Amino acid sequence: MLRLLGRLFWMGALLGALGEILALEFPTVRFPFTLSRGVGFLGMDLEGGEIFPWFGWLTTIFFLLLGIFSEVSFARGFTFTPITMRRIDRFKSIKRGYYSLMLIIILAAVASLDHLLVGHEALLVKREGEWHWPAFSRQVEKGEVFGLEGDEGQSPPDYRELRRRFSDAGEGDWVLMPLLPYAPTGDTVTAVSTKIEVSTDGLATVRGETFSGLASRVYDLANPERMHLRFRFRDGLKDGPADGWDDQRNRIYGALYEKGELVPGSESWNGTGELSPFLALESSDLREVHFPPSPPTMGEGQTHLLGTSSKGYDVLAYLFGGLQVNFKAALVYIPLVYALGISIGLLMGFFGGAFDLIVQRLIEILSNIPFLFVVMIASTAIPEGLKETAGLWIIIGILLLFGWMGMTYLMRTAALKEKARDYIAASRVIGASTPRILFRHLLPNSVAIIVTLVPFSISSLVLALTSLDYLGFGLPAKYATWGQLLRDGLENLSAPWLVTSAFFVLVGLLILITFVGEAVREAFDPKKFSYYR
Repeated sequence: MLRLLGRLFWMGALLGALGEILALEFPTVRFPFTLSRGVGFLGMDLEGGEIFPWFGWLTTIFFLLLGIFSEVSFARGFTFTPITMRRIDRFKSIKRGYYSLMLIIILAAVASLDHLLVGHEALLVKREGEWHWPAFSRQVEKGEVFGLEGDEGQSPPDYRELRRRFSDAGEGDWVLMPLLPYAPTGDTVTAVSTKIEVSTDGLATVRGETFSGLASRVYDLANPERMHLRFRFRDGLKDGPADGWDDQRNRIYGALYEKGELVPGSESWNGTGELSPFLALESSDLREVHFPPSPPTMGEGQTHLLGTSSKGYDVLAYLFGGLQVNFKAALVYIPLVYALGISIGLLMGFFGGAFDLIVQRLIEILSNIPFLFVVMIASTAIPEGLKETAGLWIIIGILLLFGWMGMTYLMRTAALKEKARDYIAASRVIGASTPRILFRHLLPNSVAIIVTLVPFSISSLVLALTSLDYLGFGLPAKYATWGQLLRDGLENLSAPWLVTSAFFVLVGLLILITFVGEAVREAFDPKKFSYYR
């Protein structure tokens, strides 16, 4: 098992390094490089505008060495102690826990497939004898490469539409799409656009009634997602922030309105040239652009097995993206929080004294800080650009700040109990060093505490991420999260497939984790008798 884990580490590290060198997209194994390029201080600026992702390379080298060390260390075979083997056999005998663990491993393997399984970019395109790999290339292909002309030729193609055109043409060209040809976010179905009438005094109406909501002017009616200007209306008057984008979908304008009047000094302009030509651009009428949730559909054309959300996202693809977010967060959070909590707890219990007292006071202070207030402050204070690139890691950092204390107290108690045993005294007599006593003798005899709490820590992490996203203080909109889908479902109760989809996947995953946790606790429980039969 440990050799297999080590093998996965070094193979994943090599694949990530290969993808970085050859400019290939392997999102799961390349996320350190993606993070390094997204967060400024994790990369080094080079001449020519290039960025050297030193954090990505450092992380990759670490996992490579860790994998090689595990492979070599356990090459001769590794056997658990008889007591541990009995515990493992006991865990396997609890069928619902064992099968739940297998299902979670399968889900993790499925989530690691990334755009091989779910995505809006083609895996393979064959046109006129040439082969293209859009999903695996960092270079974005333009439509002209595939024979498209005009505006379509100068922008990335819609591969679903390209597949349909190739099929209708019948010239032997074809497109291979992922099993689910929709991206979790950023890939929407066709929006609905309704014209808004504006009177001479600035009052906006729709079908004779005053309009409240978001209204936009778009560059192209055939593509209503490409917005030029967007305003917020309340009782027919502009009220709230206004935004503007260029034709490349970069936000370049901002303003604030109150009861139909522009607030003085509220305008911001980041575009090229003067502001007045941009505002004077009559791209289209003022329109309400929205994505009505559509029910599950099957058949020719657009197929959405679980329907679409109010943002136009495919719900099944969105759930897949949320599963990826939860697993990535768990893979980062659990090792860090347990490494921190176990190390500090061992030191507190083993050495005691001033170090123990100081850390206890620190834990008491941190325990009295409202967690939600910290998240709200961070959500307000952190720049939007940083949240967009490193939002997941910021949330994990905040959770880590409050999550290590429970494990620390448990390990402190275990260390206080174990250090009084005879084997610790014997280790000291034969001259064993303190690190050897801590990590080779004391820690293995406290492993039951560690193992039994891991599943419940994962469950708490999933609930925390979902709750924060539901409240609006979690991850940015570019992340697919189950909490955002729950909120969307409760805001659109006329579309029951939204809330039911999010509810069942969340409850299903938590039930699987709980079954594993109960089985692990039972297997490592020293009691003779069990409630499980």
